[in-house]
Amino acid sequence: MRFFLPIFAVAAFASGLPPEARTFIAQNCAGCHRGANAPAALDLTSLAFSLDEPHTFSRWVRVHDAVRSGAMPPKANPPGRAEFLAALAAPLARHQQHRAAAQGRSVLRRLNRYEYEHTVRDLLAAPWLQLRDSLPEDGVINRFNKVGQALDVSHVQMARYMETAEHAIRSVLAAASLPETTARYYAREQKRFQNRMRYSSFNTHPERATIPVLGFDAQPDVLHEKAPFTVGPSNPEIRDREAFATPAGNYVGNEHHFDQFAAPAGGRYRLRFSAYSIWIHTLYGPEKHKTRAPWWRPNRELTSQGRTTEPVTIYALSQGGEKRLLGSFDVNPDPALHELEVHLLPGERILPDAARLFRSRPGFTGSPEASKEGMPGVAYRWMEVTGPIANAASRLGVRRMFSNLNPAQPDSKRDAEKLLRSFMARAYRRPAAESEVQRYLKIIHAQSGNLAESMIAGYVAVLCSPGFLYLEEEPGRLSNHALASRLSYFLWNAPPDRRLRMLATQGVLSDPEVLRAQTDRLLDDARSRQFVDAFLDYWLDLRKLNETTPDQTLYPDYYLDDLLTESALLETQLFIHHLIRKNLPSSTLIDSNFAMLNSHLARHYGLLPVDGVALRQVTLPPDSVRGGLLTQASVLKVTANGTTTSPVLRGAWIMERILGDPPPPPPPGVGAVEPDTRGATTIRQQLDKHRNTPGCASCHSKMDPPGFALENFDVLGGWRDKYRSTETGEPAKGLGKNGHAFTFKHGQPVDASGPGFHNIVELKKLLLKDERQIARNAASQLITFATGAPVSFADRALLERILDAAEKDRYGLRTLIHQIVQSELFTHK
Repeated sequence: MRFFLPIFAVAAFASGLPPEARTFIAQNCAGCHRGANAPAALDLTSLAFSLDEPHTFSRWVRVHDAVRSGAMPPKANPPGRAEFLAALAAPLARHQQHRAAAQGRSVLRRLNRYEYEHTVRDLLAAPWLQLRDSLPEDGVINRFNKVGQALDVSHVQMARYMETAEHAIRSVLAAASLPETTARYYAREQKRFQNRMRYSSFNTHPERATIPVLGFDAQPDVLHEKAPFTVGPSNPEIRDREAFATPAGNYVGNEHHFDQFAAPAGGRYRLRFSAYSIWIHTLYGPEKHKTRAPWWRPNRELTSQGRTTEPVTIYALSQGGEKRLLGSFDVNPDPALHELEVHLLPGERILPDAARLFRSRPGFTGSPEASKEGMPGVAYRWMEVTGPIANAASRLGVRRMFSNLNPAQPDSKRDAEKLLRSFMARAYRRPAAESEVQRYLKIIHAQSGNLAESMIAGYVAVLCSPGFLYLEEEPGRLSNHALASRLSYFLWNAPPDRRLRMLATQGVLSDPEVLRAQTDRLLDDARSRQFVDAFLDYWLDLRKLNETTPDQTLYPDYYLDDLLTESALLETQLFIHHLIRKNLPSSTLIDSNFAMLNSHLARHYGLLPVDGVALRQVTLPPDSVRGGLLTQASVLKVTANGTTTSPVLRGAWIMERILGDPPPPPPPGVGAVEPDTRGATTIRQQLDKHRNTPGCASCHSKMDPPGFALENFDVLGGWRDKYRSTETGEPAKGLGKNGHAFTFKHGQPVDASGPGFHNIVELKKLLLKDERQIARNAASQLITFATGAPVSFADRALLERILDAAEKDRYGLRTLIHQIVQSELFTHK
């Protein structure tokens, strides 16, 4: 029954509220939404219609959307609904349109950390620079680090910008001064490998020790140090075949790396490795000191040709012990050479990791790969390093700063102005004003050092100046230079290149056909991976992938498995890049008949074997639960905590990130539901009780179902029919990657059903009934990333036009990008 307010109460509504809205609210809403105890604290009888106040404006938008969606009022399609929506929408849209015309949709913003790093790299022609982590963390609004309101500049940030800029410039100068060299580093001559061969008070386990081998055969005389580690240069043929084998992966406490090499400067290097897989025979029984249970242990005196293909991951190891992924390759039973071209920082060393092999932790039983027949291992012969590679590109950064002058020589500074003008022409993304040139020229002339030091002071000031740090846009249609920057920072997350700048200077970039051609060019360029990776870091929170670690008790098979996490990240990045490159429909985000897999991911997903560590497109079986984003390991890991999964968190994530329908924040005073790791109750049983809490049921009825559909997937995306528990259920058998025996149990069965579906396959079908909504959300996320402003109420009509234009291609992601770039949302501030 509707509740009618008296006429005097209708008149008490906020002034400015359209009459149709007043009448509708009085007849359908105000009976409940009035007074101090109104639902959602929304008193519509006293809510002002002050649209200049952002919070009030957003509340009226919520009212509009609740009525439009049918969530409110409780009675379906009440009289006057269409008139109410039209009457309320008109002033809301008009208010934002006037504001955008005067100030623009987006506000002035600086470059974020990703963009600053790419911009300095581009300017100094030094793609090896690692600057992002030297700067303070960026603020986030609307899920992205692209919104100006979150990107302020404090004195602390300015100091870090100055330190980072100077460090970058000096690093580039130092790198260019070194000659290119080639040197070979033999594993048998590395102290780190040698020390791991010897037992010590910290290492008495054969699983944690290296094995000297010649070809495929162990060398007991070297092992027992009755012969030298190596024949050395006296016998090049034998020296080349000597190797150290390892039955384990590389990890803290059991680390070995090529310690004779440290990068003398930042730059590009060519690494060549001679390596192969090997088979280590085993002995059964307890270890020497009998502190562990019996198991198959490596016989360090008996090895033979390998029987497996093993992935090897190569890391750069900093002086502080931090690892940075460089690349990977597969080693086979036959010795072979493997080459990588990588970027290194000064002082970094090279750490190889037999990534699939186990990583022993204190108290371990043994390797899960060991058996009566033996166990796999990897043998390293040598690493050859060429670098820093010297060519025209490697000195380009120095030439941009000092032309053909020698920066180390004293000078009268007569060339300072010429050098500064040339540098600023590249650094600024629009023509530099004369006053700006003179400002930084004064800084240079004020220095007392030689030309190099004086110019460095000026260049640091330029790299911290508003013209470099900020994306400058004026209200209305963007200038061609501003458009070039917006396009490149959208699709490359980096500054415009020479071609874009030239088109901007000619004033033709804003031509729709030219803009379309440049959009395709940027998407087809390798630098578009920078856009995809940065976009996914925030849209899907992939930057948080390593913030949780699989619990070593419940998930010992995942614990310490870096290769699995690295592969999961790359899977999602390559998947989205493929969707854009091939212009696949937005529905592919939900489901696809293919996945990007390597051998490790295929094994993890329970699919047919895939050869090798390199990810590639693989067609999935017709009945596979995989395909699309929802069942990828990266997504399932960032929506779990490493110990348990929560349908609430995963369901809310799907609603917000995939469907564009974020749930409201939880009511105050209501705690989160923590899954029971003991296995006594399931999360479904706990949530059934939770939904009885006043104020919880309405949201959970929407959030929980899509989350329940993912309950068959554990904390790293592996399939499960039963929950793992610490106390209740059938004991699991096996050894984890850390060498510890399983202690978890297979507990209660998983129920992945919900309203209208029984499992994830059926949920995908339900979601795909509204492909336009999937595309609408994808486009909205791209618009925020591209323009630094979310889709506002007034923007909704333009968004629908974008979708209308993309419908013919089933809302292909590349088509959506093209339509966004051509729209007023992109071409205007």
